[in-house]
Amino acid sequence: MRIAVLADIHGNLPALEAVVRDLTHRGVDIVVNLGDSLSGPLLPRETAHFLIAQDWIQIAGNHERQMLTQRPAEWCPSDAHARSQLSDRELAWMESLGSTRLVADDVLLCHGTPASDTEYFLETAETTGVRMATAREVEDRLSGVNAAVVACGHTHVSRSVRSARGQLIVNPGSVGVPGYDDTVPVPHVIETGSPDARYAIIEQHGAAWSAALISVPYDHRSMARLARQRNRPDWEIALLTGYMS
Repeated sequence: MRIAVLADIHGNLPALEAVVRDLTHRGVDIVVNLGDSLSGPLLPRETAHFLIAQDWIQIAGNHERQMLTQRPAEWCPSDAHARSQLSDRELAWMESLGSTRLVADDVLLCHGTPASDTEYFLETAETTGVRMATAREVEDRLSGVNAAVVACGHTHVSRSVRSARGQLIVNPGSVGVPGYDDTVPVPHVIETGSPDARYAIIEQHGAAWSAALISVPYDHRSMARLARQRNRPDWEIALLTGYMS
């Protein structure tokens, strides 16, 4: 069993198309998408149409939930732009997405952690910066999950970790946005240092699972120009460099 894991596309259709071209040569059996697919100043409607046409297993991220449940005054600029571009068709598709999903009998999909779509799983944000989560934090965030593999997104950072019980937790990184800043739970930045699109392939060998973290180049400059046109210099810098300054 080979599963391609995508997350955090954020309306970056050229990055998504590059990832799909890459994974078609790798013999995957299933493609899964962990959410935060549309939010941002790029191409939310076009990305939605692409995703709706796929036979992938897809779940919602926190930005899908926010666009569907928050009042317009509560939307962040990325959600506000995406929401303004979406019709009833795309909103109905978003509403059909669950927050978690079990696939292949032993792979749990979530956006943040199994308990929360806004909680970091493999990283911890503190006033001093963002650090790798401790083994105890990872165990706590597993929340009693017994699946052999947990696939998560949200932080945009590619990483795989083994729990104390031998479970594989995999974050494929972000297809569409290699850096961002946030204020929750404290002000912090995420930087990956590369403009590439990222995804992962998890593979089962007997009872054991392994993960490959993959980085794919694409025409990131065109999306940086679009971000600049949409008055989002933060996105422009992140898309060009993978850094926030």
